[in-house]
Amino acid sequence: MFGKYFELNEQTMEIIRAIGRHMPGGFFIYKAGGNEDLIYANDATIRLFGCDDTKDFKQLTGNTFRGMLHPDDYAMVSDSVSDQVRMSSENMDHVVYRIIRKDGTVRWIDDYGHYTETENYGGIYYVFIADVTEQYDPKERSGLKEKLISEQFRSSRQDKMITALASDYRSVYHVDLDRDEGICYRPDPDDHDQTPAGVRFPYLERFRWYALHAVDENYREGFLDFIEPDNIRQKLADRPIIAYRYLAHRNGRDYYEMIRMAGVRHAIDRDDHIVHAIGLGLTDIDTEMREEMAKTQALAQALAVAEEANKAKTAFLSSMSHEIRTPMNAIIGLNALALQNENLDENTRDYLEKIGTSASHLLGLINDILDVTRIESGGVLLNHEPFSLREVLNRIGDMLSIQCREKGLQYECLVAADVPDRFVGDDRKLKQVLINILGNAVKFTDAPGSVTMKVEQTAAFEDQSTVKITVSDTGIGIDSAFLPKVFDTFARESNDRTDRYGSTGLGLAITKNIVDLMNGSISVSSEKNVGTTFTVLIPLKICADDPDGSAGENKTSDAKAAGTADEAESRITDRSRNDLAGKRILLAEDVPINAEIMKEMLKAKEILPDHAENGREALEKFSASAPDHYDAILMDIRMPEMDGLEASAAIRSLDRPDAGTIPIIAMTANAFDEDVQRSLQAGMNAHLSKPVEPERLFHTLEELIRESGRMR
Repeated sequence: MFGKYFELNEQTMEIIRAIGRHMPGGFFIYKAGGNEDLIYANDATIRLFGCDDTKDFKQLTGNTFRGMLHPDDYAMVSDSVSDQVRMSSENMDHVVYRIIRKDGTVRWIDDYGHYTETENYGGIYYVFIADVTEQYDPKERSGLKEKLISEQFRSSRQDKMITALASDYRSVYHVDLDRDEGICYRPDPDDHDQTPAGVRFPYLERFRWYALHAVDENYREGFLDFIEPDNIRQKLADRPIIAYRYLAHRNGRDYYEMIRMAGVRHAIDRDDHIVHAIGLGLTDIDTEMREEMAKTQALAQALAVAEEANKAKTAFLSSMSHEIRTPMNAIIGLNALALQNENLDENTRDYLEKIGTSASHLLGLINDILDVTRIESGGVLLNHEPFSLREVLNRIGDMLSIQCREKGLQYECLVAADVPDRFVGDDRKLKQVLINILGNAVKFTDAPGSVTMKVEQTAAFEDQSTVKITVSDTGIGIDSAFLPKVFDTFARESNDRTDRYGSTGLGLAITKNIVDLMNGSISVSSEKNVGTTFTVLIPLKICADDPDGSAGENKTSDAKAAGTADEAESRITDRSRNDLAGKRILLAEDVPINAEIMKEMLKAKEILPDHAENGREALEKFSASAPDHYDAILMDIRMPEMDGLEASAAIRSLDRPDAGTIPIIAMTANAFDEDVQRSLQAGMNAHLSKPVEPERLFHTLEELIRESGRMR
């Protein structure tokens, strides 16, 4: 009415007033902004409010639209008008509200308004009103109108929201699955093969045609399966939305597209819990898919590079370990041979002993650095094999007893009676953990101190057990300020401490990482000059072949270790000498100096070595020998022509009675877990890392030869 063709100003207001005087119903104009001031109200409007004149009306209403409405209705009416105008293409609104007349009576007003922009007044509403109080029961009309208005607003909002959300789809359909009927609500203007908007069509026929003509053949079967009504109902039974991505070919373009479906009503909201109708949308996802594919490809390439780098790092560490251990084996071995000379003067013997101690310390440092590096690179894996806890504790006890004797310490190992003996796990890693902790306890405890290890079972359920191992000492202790850092890599409490006792700061860091790998936990408590206690909790699976076994049956108390260690050491040495004397050992070793050291070491125990310079020569010597000629084979791994793994596998495959029973012991500078696994997989019985400890070698030989039935 006003605006472009009829500008509202002082001159035109005279025309409005003339028209307004003859209108039977109420008519008024007010500003949309600010206080919503009235610009004009006709006589019929003034009479509706029971006022005598314009002055009286202005005094009653404040000359504002807000002042015209019942105070309780204004907020609802204001929101309704704004929403309707915003949603209407014609800027129209319709509301019903109450007014309070001058005499205090309440009347119901039917309001039809229109919003427009003017040059002089800005945004304005011009409104037509009528009194409808007499036409409806006030209570019924109040409830009905509020409900209708509410539904109208909600419906309008939903329509707008659906339109907004559907803008992401090139086409939108409603599909009645029961009737196999579809109708397009939002067509794609670029799809000339599409059924026009508002036209009903057979759903399956239309979308099967689309699959045949537009969906790439590599995705077609999946698309056809996706659009089947039974499959749709099944998938939407427990999901609100389902989708399928595929490659499409349309209008000479290859692009990625997605079909999405959602139930018009969720299955859970229906009495029969079945989806009968769906909303279906097709959307172009080519940009997103290609970006995602590029990222996936980049990640795959990065992963491949990381894996190759990790393999290269592992190979480097393995090679470095071998290259370092080989000369260390020569240094330690030759030093040990030199010390066997009974004619050495006191100074020379002292120098050689210090060389041996320093070499052993250097070897320990090298081992720690290599272990930390492998752990940080994720190169350490756990074995899951049956083992005897009793044997692990006994071997550790033998070692600790000798160390404690040398320092004048008391060592005691106490195992609770309910602790099972046989478990499934990595006994080598468990042994490494305990040796690291016990080694520190011995190192930092002075005579006449003590070291105690207690083993308990704190929990057990079916075949699962939690083993608690506590190691306590009466040593120098750890300062409370340093305790939070005790498991950090290269952490050392003080220079004086490391200078006196010697520490790399790696042992406990390695221990903590291994315990974490085993899904266990480790904690420490300590007091300066009183002692330290480490507590380790390790979950282990009880071995099924020995459910009633108990490590507690073998409680050991080495309180008198200083007296018994000499006897134990002498007993082991004598038994090995007696049992191994005269045994024929085939030695495969390609490094001359290592071969010389090993032959001298064996000869010292009256063992008869036969040297082969590589794996092929070892295989030939064994093949040419009479059955049971050799009692055992010591096999290096890295050798020319044929390595130790190939040679061992070849020996095991020979058609002769002793090929499968002769003990083969890997004796190599390859010291990592995977090296041990490869040795065992090749048919070897044991794996000893260079530099080889003589007593460990003799003990292993004696044990394996005895098990093979070759002791005579």
